[in-house]
Amino acid sequence: MAQNIHIKLTLRNTMLDQVNSAIGASGLLRIYDGTQPADADTALGAQVKLAELALSATAFAAAASGSIVANTIADDTSADATGTATWATFTTSAGVRVLDVSVGTAGADINLNSVAIAVGAKVSVTSYHLDIAA
Repeated sequence: MAQNIHIKLTLRNTMLDQVNSAIGASGLLRIYDGTQPADADTALGAQVKLAELALSATAFAAAASGSIVANTIADDTSADATGTATWATFTTSAGVRVLDVSVGTAGADINLNSVAIAVGAKVSVTSYHLDIAA
C-alpha cells in the first residue's frame, strides 16, 4: 500500500526537537563498519566502532522548517580501529543509540571524503542535518 503522509510543520519540528532531547547533553557520534542494524533498538553484533566524535553539549540547534542542524561536532583525533565506515549512530553520553544513519562518500546520510578509516587517523564530520519531509 502506497503512503502519502503529510505532517504539520509544527509537529515535524516537535518530533525533531525530541531527537535532540533524547540525545541529551554531550552525546556522541559513533562510526561503524559492517551492516547497519535494522533499527536503533537492535543490538550490535560484529560491527566494529571505528571512530567516536563528541557532539556539542546540545547536539542540534532548535528545529526550524522541519530540519535540525548539528552544532559543532568535535574531531576524533585518533580513530579506534581500521575498517570501512558504512553507518553511524548518534548516542547519549552513556552510549545509548538514538538515531542510526548511513555513511558513504556520496548519497549517504553522512558523507565522508573517504570511508576507509585507519586506526589512529583523524576523523571529521563538518556538518549534519536531519529533515522530516512535509
